Amino acid sequence: MTDKQIVIVADQLLQWLDDADTVVADCRFDLGDPAAGRRDYLQQHVRGAVFLDLDEDLAGPVGPGSGRHPLPDVEEIVAKLASLGIGNASRIVVYDGSNGAVAARAWWILRWLGHEDVFVLDGGFAGWQRLGLPTDSGSTTREPRRFEPRVRNDLVLTTQELAADPARIPSFNLLDARDAGRFRGEHEPIDPVAGHIPGSRNVPFAGFLRPDGTWLPLAERRVRLSEALGGDLSGPWSVMCGSGVTACHIAITSLEAGFREPRVYVGSWSEWIRDGSRAVAVGPA
Repeated sequence: MTDKQIVIVADQLLQWLDDADTVVADCRFDLGDPAAGRRDYLQQHVRGAVFLDLDEDLAGPVGPGSGRHPLPDVEEIVAKLASLGIGNASRIVVYDGSNGAVAARAWWILRWLGHEDVFVLDGGFAGWQRLGLPTDSGSTTREPRRFEPRVRNDLVLTTQELAADPARIPSFNLLDARDAGRFRGEHEPIDPVAGHIPGSRNVPFAGFLRPDGTWLPLAERRVRLSEALGGDLSGPWSVMCGSGVTACHIAITSLEAGFREPRVYVGSWSEWIRDGSRAVAVGPA
């Protein structure tokens, strides 16, 4: 396991911006107003950026047994990426509003499809704007490219595996990236049931960020994640959240820190609670 830079600063992206093989993808999204991300993109975005929508592109349709953001259909997401000018030789930089949560999902979806040359812009569009760096408005069109996926389902943890034997859940070393209040069941602003999966442990993704939405230095993130894993950096582990989005944020830190890569429970809490017979815990882990 070797460390790998994934989170980059604005100056690095600025150096790549005119490279024909670099594609910048705007992934801004507002859970309370799903159309806001596209509106904001059309109003202003990083110069030359294309747009990827969390609901429409980075997730598939919600089904009766799925979570809020299930995996997209492979053929559909591949066609979308190709239409945006993303090919196998592309270097891709993704960003969202600031904290990297949705951008991390885009990064992970591309990794699941077998594409590793993907980076996340630290501080997102808010940081880019603060620096007065080049922007565009309207929609960007790029020449389509061919994208051949190499799907990595080894990165995915499923509800079927977790539910098959609840007594074995602790063996998945499952970290939950939601905030502590949601994990403990003190409040639940999104899903109909509050609490957490018995045997999981809480490590809020926000703890890896500064107050302005930029990422903490890697040395600090490495310590936080090592502590959450109990110092076991070689054994298998997994990460979840509400719907498989912010979980990807922690997966980025694991790779940058040189830790073993986790499996992502894409269905996460919103899928686990679809079946009322599955156990739910409240309070601290």
